[in-house]
Amino acid sequence: MNLCIDQGNSRTKVALFRENGTIAKHFIYKHFASAEVEQLFQLYKIEDSIISSVVNIEPAVVNALHRHSQHFILFDHNTPLPIRNAYGTPATLGQDRLAAAVGAGSIYPNENVLIIDAGSAITYDFLSEEGVFVGGNIAPGIKMRFTILHRMTKKLPLVEVEENEMLPLFGRNTRDAIAAGVVRGVVFEVKGYMRDLQEQIAHYKTIITGGNASYILHGLQAEVQTERHLVLKGLNQILQYNTQPHQ
Repeated sequence: MNLCIDQGNSRTKVALFRENGTIAKHFIYKHFASAEVEQLFQLYKIEDSIISSVVNIEPAVVNALHRHSQHFILFDHNTPLPIRNAYGTPATLGQDRLAAAVGAGSIYPNENVLIIDAGSAITYDFLSEEGVFVGGNIAPGIKMRFTILHRMTKKLPLVEVEENEMLPLFGRNTRDAIAAGVVRGVVFEVKGYMRDLQEQIAHYKTIITGGNASYILHGLQAEVQTERHLVLKGLNQILQYNTQPHQ
């Protein structure tokens, strides 16, 4: 099996992939250290591994993965990819964004794809039908927007919203005004990207992933694909590309 690790800002997502590319097990960790690596290799028959991180990786984690794996990849901008990266500053591009693009390309080969990852931040990335990562944008995530409104003002409260909560178009109290302003604002933002892209490219697919994807989907009336493990699937594709013969 392949071990794929996506270390984000607030949590680490892990998946074990079978040889046919399907997920056998998946886990979420608030803290991921070498002890967790050791446990995974004790419990499961893991051959190859890859880790992607947007934070600093503990050297002990890298050492444990390297020691136990037949093939180990510390994913960075120098790692060979099954797509072409046309980003102007590849060393500064978050590996999670690039892995998501690889995952999107495996789901929609030879298609233009808009990739929306709604996590701590919201990223909007574009993969062309030629398999080129063109670039994208980064915006504050939903919870970040709630936090900023609270911390950067004197009286606005910190608001939490349930994923399927029905929000008014205009709030009639401060709590609802913040809730609707943030969540509807993000939905309108997504619709704007989809509308503007439609004006430039007639045919494209949209994939939404990330821990806060459901907030967007609830208010989005459009045909989109959801894939909660998009980054992990992309990491597995990158691992296979580097460990298996390909043309």
